[in-house]
Amino acid sequence: MKRSHLSRRTLLRGTGAAVALPLLDAMIPAMTATAATAAAPSRLKRIGYIYIPMGYNPAEWTPEGETLDELPSSLSPLEDVKDHLTVISNTDLQNAYPGSHATSNSAFLSAARAKRTESSDYYNGTTVDQVAARKIGATTQLPSLELSMDLLSTVGQCDNGYACVYQNSLSWASPTQPLPSEAHPRIVFESLFGEGGTPEQRRAAMQKRASLLDSINLEIKRIKNRVGASDRNKIDGYLESIREVERRIQLAEQNSEENPLPDLDRPVGVPTAYADHAKLMFDLQLLAFQGDITRVVSFQLAREASTRTYPEIGVPDPHHPVTHHGRNPEKLAKVAKINQFHVSLFADFLKRMNEVPEGDGTLLDHSLYMYGSGMGDPDAHDHSNLPILVAGGAAENMCGNRHLRFKDPEPLSNLHLTLLNKVGVPLESFADSTGTVDDLFDPVTL
Repeated sequence: MKRSHLSRRTLLRGTGAAVALPLLDAMIPAMTATAATAAAPSRLKRIGYIYIPMGYNPAEWTPEGETLDELPSSLSPLEDVKDHLTVISNTDLQNAYPGSHATSNSAFLSAARAKRTESSDYYNGTTVDQVAARKIGATTQLPSLELSMDLLSTVGQCDNGYACVYQNSLSWASPTQPLPSEAHPRIVFESLFGEGGTPEQRRAAMQKRASLLDSINLEIKRIKNRVGASDRNKIDGYLESIREVERRIQLAEQNSEENPLPDLDRPVGVPTAYADHAKLMFDLQLLAFQGDITRVVSFQLAREASTRTYPEIGVPDPHHPVTHHGRNPEKLAKVAKINQFHVSLFADFLKRMNEVPEGDGTLLDHSLYMYGSGMGDPDAHDHSNLPILVAGGAAENMCGNRHLRFKDPEPLSNLHLTLLNKVGVPLESFADSTGTVDDLFDPVTL
Protein backbone atom coordinates (compact mmCIF):
# COMPACT_ATOMS: atom_id res chain seq x y z
CA MET A 1 0.00 0.00 0.00
CA LYS A 2 3.04 2.28 -0.09
CA ARG A 3 3.25 3.17 -3.77
CA SER A 4 6.01 5.61 -4.75
CA HIS A 5 5.08 9.23 -5.31
CA LEU A 6 6.60 12.40 -6.74
CA SER A 7 7.72 15.33 -4.67
CA ARG A 8 5.55 18.49 -4.88
CA ARG A 9 8.78 20.31 -5.74
CA THR A 10 9.55 18.16 -8.82
CA LEU A 11 10.98 20.24 -11.68
CA LEU A 12 11.44 19.44 -15.35
CA ARG A 13 14.95 20.62 -16.12
CA GLY A 14 16.34 21.49 -19.53
CA THR A 15 18.92 23.82 -21.01
CA GLY A 16 18.56 27.09 -19.14
CA ALA A 17 15.06 26.19 -18.01
CA ALA A 18 13.24 24.60 -15.11
CA VAL A 19 9.50 24.01 -15.28
CA ALA A 20 7.49 23.29 -12.14
CA LEU A 21 4.62 20.83 -12.36
CA PRO A 22 1.01 21.30 -11.19
CA LEU A 23 -0.31 19.16 -8.35
CA LEU A 24 -0.56 15.56 -9.56
CA ASP A 25 -2.21 12.50 -8.05
CA ALA A 26 1.28 10.95 -7.94
CA MET A 27 2.34 13.65 -5.48
CA ILE A 28 -0.18 12.31 -2.96
CA PRO A 29 0.99 9.11 -1.21
CA ALA A 30 -1.45 6.20 -1.26
CA MET A 31 -3.56 5.57 1.87
CA THR A 32 -2.72 9.00 3.23
CA ALA A 33 -5.34 11.42 4.52
CA THR A 34 -5.73 14.44 2.24
CA ALA A 35 -5.08 16.80 5.15
CA ALA A 36 -1.61 15.31 5.53
CA THR A 37 -0.62 15.64 1.89
CA ALA A 38 0.32 18.31 -0.61
CA ALA A 39 -3.38 18.50 -1.52
CA ALA A 40 -4.24 19.87 1.90
CA PRO A 41 -5.91 23.26 1.37
CA SER A 42 -3.80 24.97 4.02
CA ARG A 43 -0.64 23.98 2.10
CA LEU A 44 -1.94 25.19 -1.22
CA LYS A 45 -3.01 28.67 -0.24
CA ARG A 46 -2.14 31.55 -2.53
CA ILE A 47 -3.06 35.20 -2.45
CA GLY A 48 -3.18 37.87 -5.13
CA TYR A 49 -3.94 41.59 -5.21
CA ILE A 50 -5.21 43.52 -8.23
CA TYR A 51 -5.10 47.32 -8.18
CA ILE A 52 -7.26 49.64 -10.26
CA PRO A 53 -6.63 53.40 -10.15
CA MET A 54 -8.81 56.43 -9.57
CA GLY A 55 -11.79 54.91 -7.86
CA TYR A 56 -15.16 54.21 -9.41
CA ASN A 57 -18.72 55.25 -10.14
CA PRO A 58 -20.55 53.77 -7.13
CA ALA A 59 -23.99 54.05 -8.73
CA GLU A 60 -22.97 51.48 -11.37
CA TRP A 61 -20.85 49.34 -9.03
CA THR A 62 -22.71 48.87 -5.75
CA PRO A 63 -25.28 46.03 -5.51
CA GLU A 64 -28.59 47.04 -3.97
CA GLY A 65 -29.11 44.03 -1.74
CA GLU A 66 -27.06 41.56 0.28
CA THR A 67 -26.64 39.13 -2.61
CA LEU A 68 -25.30 39.45 -6.15
CA ASP A 69 -28.45 38.19 -7.83
CA GLU A 70 -28.65 41.45 -9.78
CA LEU A 71 -25.23 42.81 -10.60
CA PRO A 72 -24.88 46.51 -11.48
CA SER A 73 -23.38 47.35 -14.88
CA SER A 74 -19.75 47.74 -13.80
CA LEU A 75 -19.80 44.30 -12.15
CA SER A 76 -21.93 42.55 -14.79
CA PRO A 77 -18.95 40.64 -16.32
CA LEU A 78 -18.71 38.71 -13.04
CA GLU A 79 -22.07 36.97 -13.53
CA ASP A 80 -20.54 33.54 -14.22
CA VAL A 81 -18.28 33.64 -11.15
CA LYS A 82 -20.43 35.50 -8.64
CA ASP A 83 -20.76 32.37 -6.48
CA HIS A 84 -17.03 32.73 -5.86
CA LEU A 85 -17.20 36.45 -5.14
CA THR A 86 -17.99 38.90 -2.34
CA VAL A 87 -18.45 42.62 -2.97
CA ILE A 88 -17.40 44.71 0.04
CA SER A 89 -18.67 48.25 0.61
CA ASN A 90 -17.72 51.00 3.06
CA THR A 91 -14.05 50.29 3.73
CA ASP A 92 -11.59 53.15 4.05
CA LEU A 93 -7.88 54.04 4.15
CA GLN A 94 -7.46 56.75 6.74
CA ASN A 95 -3.68 56.76 6.35
CA ALA A 96 -4.03 57.66 2.66
CA TYR A 97 -5.29 61.14 3.52
CA PRO A 98 -4.90 64.12 2.92
CA GLY A 99 -5.92 62.65 -0.43
CA SER A 100 -3.79 62.05 -3.51
CA HIS A 101 -3.11 59.63 -6.31
CA ALA A 102 0.26 58.76 -4.79
CA THR A 103 -1.16 57.79 -1.42
CA SER A 104 -4.05 55.87 -2.99
CA ASN A 105 -1.50 53.53 -4.53
CA SER A 106 0.99 53.44 -1.67
CA ALA A 107 -1.58 52.79 1.06
CA PHE A 108 -3.64 50.18 -0.77
CA LEU A 109 -1.49 47.25 0.39
CA SER A 110 0.35 48.95 3.27
CA ALA A 111 -2.48 50.86 4.98
CA ALA A 112 0.38 53.14 6.05
CA ARG A 113 0.92 56.88 5.85
CA ALA A 114 3.54 57.66 3.24
CA LYS A 115 6.15 60.26 4.05
CA ARG A 116 5.58 63.37 1.97
CA THR A 117 8.81 63.88 0.08
CA GLU A 118 9.97 64.49 -3.46
CA SER A 119 13.39 62.99 -2.84
CA SER A 120 14.87 59.57 -2.13
CA ASP A 121 14.10 59.67 1.59
CA TYR A 122 10.70 58.10 0.92
CA TYR A 123 9.06 56.02 3.63
CA ASN A 124 5.89 53.96 3.45
CA GLY A 125 5.10 50.65 5.13
CA THR A 126 5.68 46.98 4.44
CA THR A 127 2.84 45.84 2.20
CA VAL A 128 0.55 42.96 3.00
CA ASP A 129 1.70 40.89 0.02
CA GLN A 130 5.25 40.97 1.30
CA VAL A 131 4.13 39.98 4.79
CA ALA A 132 2.48 36.98 3.15
CA ALA A 133 5.52 36.26 0.97
CA ARG A 134 7.80 35.92 4.00
CA LYS A 135 5.61 33.12 5.31
CA ILE A 136 3.99 31.27 2.41
CA GLY A 137 6.56 32.25 -0.22
CA ALA A 138 9.59 31.01 1.69
CA THR A 139 9.70 27.64 -0.06
CA THR A 140 8.71 28.61 -3.60
CA GLN A 141 10.95 29.51 -6.54
CA LEU A 142 9.81 33.13 -6.32
CA PRO A 143 8.64 34.48 -2.94
CA SER A 144 6.32 36.88 -4.78
CA LEU A 145 5.59 38.27 -8.21
CA GLU A 146 5.09 42.01 -8.85
CA LEU A 147 3.37 42.86 -12.12
CA SER A 148 2.03 45.95 -13.85
CA MET A 149 0.78 47.13 -17.22
CA ASP A 150 2.94 50.23 -17.69
CA LEU A 151 6.39 49.73 -19.16
CA LEU A 152 7.95 52.98 -18.01
CA SER A 153 8.25 54.28 -14.44
CA THR A 154 8.43 58.01 -13.91
CA VAL A 155 10.90 59.65 -11.53
CA GLY A 156 10.99 62.77 -9.41
CA GLN A 157 7.85 64.42 -8.04
CA CYS A 158 4.56 63.10 -9.38
CA ASP A 159 1.71 64.24 -7.16
CA ASN A 160 1.47 67.18 -4.77
CA GLY A 161 4.87 66.76 -3.17
CA TYR A 162 5.03 62.97 -3.27
CA ALA A 163 7.86 61.15 -5.03
CA CYS A 164 6.89 59.11 -8.07
CA VAL A 165 7.99 55.91 -6.33
CA TYR A 166 4.69 55.94 -4.42
CA GLN A 167 2.79 55.60 -7.71
CA ASN A 168 5.31 53.29 -9.36
CA SER A 169 5.44 50.63 -6.65
CA LEU A 170 2.42 48.81 -5.29
CA SER A 171 4.57 46.43 -3.21
CA TRP A 172 7.10 47.38 -0.54
CA ALA A 173 9.42 44.83 1.10
CA SER A 174 10.05 47.33 3.91
CA PRO A 175 9.17 50.98 4.57
CA THR A 176 12.27 52.03 2.61
CA GLN A 177 12.35 49.27 -0.02
CA PRO A 178 9.82 49.66 -2.83
CA LEU A 179 9.71 46.71 -5.22
CA PRO A 180 9.74 47.37 -8.96
CA SER A 181 7.02 45.72 -11.00
CA GLU A 182 7.42 44.09 -14.39
CA ALA A 183 5.11 44.75 -17.35
CA HIS A 184 7.00 42.94 -20.12
CA PRO A 185 5.51 39.45 -20.64
CA ARG A 186 8.75 37.96 -21.99
CA ILE A 187 10.72 39.03 -18.92
CA VAL A 188 8.03 37.71 -16.58
CA PHE A 189 7.85 34.45 -18.50
CA GLU A 190 11.60 33.92 -18.33
CA SER A 191 11.67 34.73 -14.63
CA LEU A 192 9.14 31.94 -14.19
CA PHE A 193 10.44 29.37 -16.66
CA GLY A 194 13.85 30.26 -18.01
CA GLU A 195 16.96 32.41 -17.79
CA GLY A 196 16.74 36.15 -18.32
CA GLY A 197 19.36 38.54 -19.65
CA THR A 198 19.52 41.65 -21.76
CA PRO A 199 17.01 42.18 -24.61
CA GLU A 200 19.72 41.15 -27.07
CA GLN A 201 20.41 37.97 -25.12
CA ARG A 202 16.71 37.17 -24.92
CA ARG A 203 16.23 37.59 -28.65
CA ALA A 204 19.29 35.43 -29.35
CA ALA A 205 17.98 32.75 -27.01
CA MET A 206 14.66 32.80 -28.83
CA GLN A 207 16.35 32.18 -32.14
CA LYS A 208 18.27 29.21 -30.73
CA ARG A 209 15.21 27.51 -29.29
CA ALA A 210 11.66 27.74 -30.48
CA SER A 211 10.40 26.93 -27.01
CA LEU A 212 11.77 26.13 -23.59
CA LEU A 213 9.57 23.03 -23.63
CA ASP A 214 11.64 21.58 -26.45
CA SER A 215 14.63 21.44 -24.12
CA ILE A 216 12.86 19.34 -21.52
CA ASN A 217 11.23 16.74 -23.76
CA LEU A 218 13.25 13.88 -22.27
CA GLU A 219 12.32 14.97 -18.75
CA ILE A 220 8.66 15.16 -19.73
CA LYS A 221 8.77 11.61 -21.12
CA ARG A 222 10.52 10.33 -18.00
CA ILE A 223 7.96 11.84 -15.64
CA LYS A 224 5.00 10.71 -17.75
CA ASN A 225 6.29 7.13 -17.64
CA ARG A 226 6.08 7.25 -13.85
CA VAL A 227 2.51 8.49 -13.48
CA GLY A 228 -0.99 7.35 -14.37
CA ALA A 229 -3.27 8.40 -17.22
CA SER A 230 -4.99 11.13 -15.19
CA ASP A 231 -1.66 12.73 -14.28
CA ARG A 232 -0.42 12.47 -17.86
CA ASN A 233 -3.48 14.43 -18.97
CA LYS A 234 -2.82 17.07 -16.30
CA ILE A 235 0.80 17.41 -17.42
CA ASP A 236 -0.21 17.67 -21.07
CA GLY A 237 -2.79 20.35 -20.28
CA TYR A 238 -0.39 22.38 -18.17
CA LEU A 239 2.45 22.21 -20.69
CA GLU A 240 0.06 23.11 -23.49
CA SER A 241 -0.89 26.21 -21.51
CA ILE A 242 2.80 27.13 -21.30
CA ARG A 243 3.17 26.53 -25.03
CA GLU A 244 0.20 28.79 -25.74
CA VAL A 245 1.65 31.62 -23.65
CA GLU A 246 4.94 31.25 -25.53
CA ARG A 247 3.13 31.30 -28.85
CA ARG A 248 1.26 34.48 -27.96
CA ILE A 249 4.44 36.21 -26.79
CA GLN A 250 6.21 35.23 -30.01
CA LEU A 251 3.30 36.49 -32.09
CA ALA A 252 3.41 39.77 -30.21
CA GLU A 253 7.13 40.05 -30.87
CA GLN A 254 6.62 39.33 -34.56
CA ASN A 255 3.83 41.87 -34.72
CA SER A 256 6.03 44.49 -33.04
CA GLU A 257 8.77 43.91 -35.61
CA GLU A 258 6.44 43.98 -38.61
CA ASN A 259 4.39 46.94 -37.36
CA PRO A 260 6.80 49.14 -35.37
CA LEU A 261 5.23 51.69 -33.05
CA PRO A 262 6.31 55.37 -32.92
CA ASP A 263 7.67 54.75 -29.41
CA LEU A 264 11.02 53.22 -30.35
CA ASP A 265 11.91 52.59 -26.71
CA ARG A 266 9.02 50.21 -26.25
CA PRO A 267 10.31 46.69 -25.51
CA VAL A 268 9.71 43.96 -28.08
CA GLY A 269 6.96 41.45 -27.39
CA VAL A 270 4.24 43.51 -25.69
CA PRO A 271 0.81 43.15 -27.31
CA THR A 272 -0.39 46.40 -28.82
CA ALA A 273 -3.94 46.08 -27.48
CA TYR A 274 -4.36 46.79 -23.77
CA ALA A 275 -6.75 43.87 -23.23
CA ASP A 276 -4.40 41.40 -24.96
CA HIS A 277 -1.53 42.59 -22.78
CA ALA A 278 -3.60 42.33 -19.59
CA LYS A 279 -4.88 38.85 -20.45
CA LEU A 280 -1.34 37.67 -21.07
CA MET A 281 -0.23 39.02 -17.69
CA PHE A 282 -3.17 37.26 -16.04
CA ASP A 283 -2.27 34.01 -17.83
CA LEU A 284 1.25 34.26 -16.46
CA GLN A 285 -0.17 34.59 -12.95
CA LEU A 286 -2.29 31.49 -13.49
CA LEU A 287 0.72 29.49 -14.67
CA ALA A 288 2.84 30.71 -11.77
CA PHE A 289 0.17 29.58 -9.30
CA GLN A 290 -0.55 26.32 -11.09
CA GLY A 291 3.13 25.38 -11.08
CA ASP A 292 3.54 26.56 -7.47
CA ILE A 293 6.33 28.84 -8.65
CA THR A 294 4.98 31.57 -6.41
CA ARG A 295 2.04 31.91 -4.06
CA VAL A 296 1.87 35.69 -3.83
CA VAL A 297 1.12 38.13 -6.65
CA SER A 298 0.44 41.86 -6.90
CA PHE A 299 -0.75 43.36 -10.17
CA GLN A 300 -1.21 47.05 -10.96
CA LEU A 301 -3.81 46.94 -13.72
CA ALA A 302 -3.27 50.64 -14.44
CA ARG A 303 -1.37 53.53 -12.84
CA GLU A 304 -2.80 56.32 -10.77
CA ALA A 305 -3.27 59.53 -12.80
CA SER A 306 -3.09 57.42 -15.97
CA THR A 307 -4.06 59.16 -19.18
CA ARG A 308 -4.60 55.89 -21.00
CA THR A 309 -7.56 55.97 -23.38
CA TYR A 310 -9.99 53.14 -24.05
CA PRO A 311 -11.44 53.73 -27.53
CA GLU A 312 -12.15 50.00 -27.84
CA ILE A 313 -15.00 50.42 -25.33
CA GLY A 314 -16.17 53.82 -26.52
CA VAL A 315 -14.07 55.94 -24.15
CA PRO A 316 -11.51 57.84 -26.26
CA ASP A 317 -10.97 60.34 -23.43
CA PRO A 318 -7.93 60.02 -21.13
CA HIS A 319 -8.83 58.15 -17.96
CA HIS A 320 -7.65 60.68 -15.38
CA PRO A 321 -9.52 63.77 -16.67
CA VAL A 322 -12.72 61.72 -16.99
CA THR A 323 -12.61 60.82 -13.30
CA HIS A 324 -12.80 64.50 -12.37
CA HIS A 325 -16.42 64.26 -13.38
CA GLY A 326 -17.99 67.08 -11.35
CA ARG A 327 -21.16 64.95 -11.30
CA ASN A 328 -21.40 65.23 -15.06
CA PRO A 329 -23.56 62.24 -16.16
CA GLU A 330 -21.58 61.71 -19.36
CA LYS A 331 -18.25 61.53 -17.53
CA LEU A 332 -19.73 59.30 -14.81
CA ALA A 333 -20.95 56.92 -17.51
CA LYS A 334 -17.44 56.76 -18.95
CA VAL A 335 -15.96 56.02 -15.53
CA ALA A 336 -18.46 53.15 -15.19
CA LYS A 337 -17.45 51.81 -18.62
CA ILE A 338 -13.77 51.82 -17.67
CA ASN A 339 -14.63 50.09 -14.39
CA GLN A 340 -16.59 47.45 -16.32
CA PHE A 341 -13.75 46.91 -18.78
CA HIS A 342 -11.19 46.34 -16.01
CA VAL A 343 -13.60 44.04 -14.16
CA SER A 344 -14.18 42.00 -17.35
CA LEU A 345 -10.47 41.18 -17.50
CA PHE A 346 -10.52 40.05 -13.87
CA ALA A 347 -13.68 38.00 -14.50
CA ASP A 348 -12.06 36.14 -17.40
CA PHE A 349 -9.09 35.33 -15.17
CA LEU A 350 -11.32 33.98 -12.40
CA LYS A 351 -13.15 31.76 -14.90
CA ARG A 352 -9.81 30.35 -16.06
CA MET A 353 -8.71 29.66 -12.50
CA ASN A 354 -11.99 27.92 -11.76
CA GLU A 355 -11.46 25.60 -14.74
CA VAL A 356 -8.15 24.25 -13.40
CA PRO A 357 -8.74 21.22 -11.14
CA GLU A 358 -6.56 20.96 -8.08
CA GLY A 359 -6.79 18.64 -5.10
CA ASP A 360 -10.40 18.46 -3.92
CA GLY A 361 -11.43 21.58 -5.84
CA THR A 362 -10.04 24.09 -8.31
CA LEU A 363 -7.17 26.54 -8.42
CA LEU A 364 -9.64 29.31 -7.56
CA ASP A 365 -10.94 27.39 -4.55
CA HIS A 366 -7.43 27.25 -3.11
CA SER A 367 -6.58 30.89 -3.82
CA LEU A 368 -7.72 34.27 -2.60
CA TYR A 369 -7.76 37.44 -4.69
CA MET A 370 -8.50 40.96 -3.57
CA TYR A 371 -9.38 43.47 -6.30
CA GLY A 372 -9.90 47.17 -5.78
CA SER A 373 -8.69 50.74 -5.50
CA GLY A 374 -7.23 52.98 -2.83
CA MET A 375 -9.55 55.78 -3.94
CA GLY A 376 -13.31 56.01 -3.62
CA ASP A 377 -14.76 59.10 -5.28
CA PRO A 378 -12.05 60.22 -7.71
CA ASP A 379 -13.58 63.68 -8.11
CA ALA A 380 -13.02 64.32 -4.41
CA HIS A 381 -9.78 62.34 -4.13
CA ASP A 382 -11.20 60.63 -1.06
CA HIS A 383 -10.20 57.29 0.40
CA SER A 384 -13.53 56.17 1.82
CA ASN A 385 -16.16 53.71 0.56
CA LEU A 386 -13.58 51.95 -1.58
CA PRO A 387 -14.51 49.56 -4.41
CA ILE A 388 -13.37 46.15 -3.12
CA LEU A 389 -13.95 42.60 -4.35
CA VAL A 390 -12.73 39.34 -2.82
CA ALA A 391 -12.75 36.15 -4.90
CA GLY A 392 -11.93 32.49 -4.37
CA GLY A 393 -11.29 30.95 -0.98
CA ALA A 394 -13.87 28.14 -1.13
CA ALA A 395 -11.37 25.84 0.60
CA GLU A 396 -11.77 28.06 3.67
CA ASN A 397 -15.54 28.44 3.18
CA MET A 398 -15.55 31.98 1.87
CA CYS A 399 -19.13 33.10 1.39
CA GLY A 400 -19.74 33.82 -2.30
CA ASN A 401 -22.63 35.58 -4.01
CA ARG A 402 -22.65 38.20 -1.26
CA HIS A 403 -22.58 41.94 -0.83
CA LEU A 404 -21.04 42.75 2.54
CA ARG A 405 -21.83 46.36 3.46
CA PHE A 406 -20.43 47.76 6.70
CA LYS A 407 -22.68 50.06 8.71
CA ASP A 408 -19.70 52.17 9.78
CA PRO A 409 -16.48 52.70 7.83
CA GLU A 410 -14.22 49.66 8.20
CA PRO A 411 -10.43 49.97 7.94
CA LEU A 412 -9.19 48.18 4.82
CA SER A 413 -6.43 46.83 7.05
CA ASN A 414 -9.06 44.67 8.79
CA LEU A 415 -9.66 42.90 5.49
CA HIS A 416 -5.92 42.56 4.93
CA LEU A 417 -5.54 40.99 8.37
CA THR A 418 -8.42 38.59 7.72
CA LEU A 419 -7.00 37.37 4.41
CA LEU A 420 -3.51 36.98 5.90
CA ASN A 421 -4.89 34.77 8.64
CA LYS A 422 -6.75 32.66 6.09
CA VAL A 423 -3.64 31.98 3.99
CA GLY A 424 -1.68 30.76 6.96
CA VAL A 425 -0.08 34.00 8.19
CA PRO A 426 -1.45 34.36 11.72
CA LEU A 427 -1.17 37.93 12.97
CA GLU A 428 -3.00 39.82 15.69
CA SER A 429 -2.86 43.13 13.84
CA PHE A 430 -1.75 44.79 10.62
CA ALA A 431 -1.10 48.52 10.23
CA ASP A 432 -4.13 50.36 11.69
CA SER A 433 -6.39 47.33 11.94
CA THR A 434 -9.03 47.14 14.67
CA GLY A 435 -10.13 43.55 14.13
CA THR A 436 -11.02 41.00 11.47
CA VAL A 437 -13.87 40.69 8.97
CA ASP A 438 -15.40 37.54 10.39
CA ASP A 439 -18.52 37.66 8.22
CA LEU A 440 -16.46 37.05 5.08
CA PHE A 441 -16.08 33.33 5.83
CA ASP A 442 -18.58 30.73 6.96
CA PRO A 443 -17.44 29.48 10.38
CA VAL A 444 -18.93 26.02 9.74
CA THR A 445 -16.24 23.44 9.03
CA LEU A 446 -17.12 21.23 6.07
